[in-house]
Amino acid sequence: MQNNFYFIGNFSNIYKNPSKRSEVTSQIIHGEKFKILAKNKNWIKIKTLFDNYKGFIKNSKYIEKFTPNYKVSSLKAKIYKKPGIGTSSWLPLASNLSVFEQNKDYVKIEKNKWIKKIDIKKINHKENNFTKIFKKFLDVKYVWGGKTFKGIDCSALLQIFYFYNNSFYPRDTKDQIKYTKKNSKKRLFKKGDIIFWKGHVAMCLNSKQLIHAYGPERKVIIMPIIETINRIEKTAKLKVKKVSRIKY
Repeated sequence: MQNNFYFIGNFSNIYKNPSKRSEVTSQIIHGEKFKILAKNKNWIKIKTLFDNYKGFIKNSKYIEKFTPNYKVSSLKAKIYKKPGIGTSSWLPLASNLSVFEQNKDYVKIEKNKWIKKIDIKKINHKENNFTKIFKKFLDVKYVWGGKTFKGIDCSALLQIFYFYNNSFYPRDTKDQIKYTKKNSKKRLFKKGDIIFWKGHVAMCLNSKQLIHAYGPERKVIIMPIIETINRIEKTAKLKVKKVSRIKY
């Protein structure tokens, strides 16, 4: 079975194995396209078509026909039952939307589901200011496998910039290192540099500071570049493996 579908829940964990006790390896968000590889009563094995990521999600909340024309541009967009009457649910950044009705301040994406216009952009919108995307996640907690406002890991923080801009980029750090062009392990950094360690990645905001989802600090944080390199070398016994550049 290899049919293409679109996920229409808010977001869902992708598990390594078909069990909620299994390791969470990534997440899938609203409007994301995937292929079904296998299926049983409770679980489906999927491959996300953006980055070919494989894993298991609960067998629910997907459709075959979906025409996205907008996407969420805020860190999270509140869902409303109708204009002015909110719910406790949110859609994460980069969620693809099929808008079919709108008024002055709201758009309708499904029956009894509206979101504010200020939280969306047209589907082909590109955000070239990568620091703007990264900084949306400041202080969001570090969560292994996460890629939303509820929690995010280091490789997802980098990938989400490309995902938002509809450009391919691998999900895991080990694959990101292979995918990017090699550069020198320099000590003079500038805005847009990507610093890789084994199992970790951070992005330079300027020549002095970087941003990353950092496990020891349990959140997305801005830190001095050299101080971070020295700290990781001291605490994790890891040296910089590669330095590359953000391309867009």
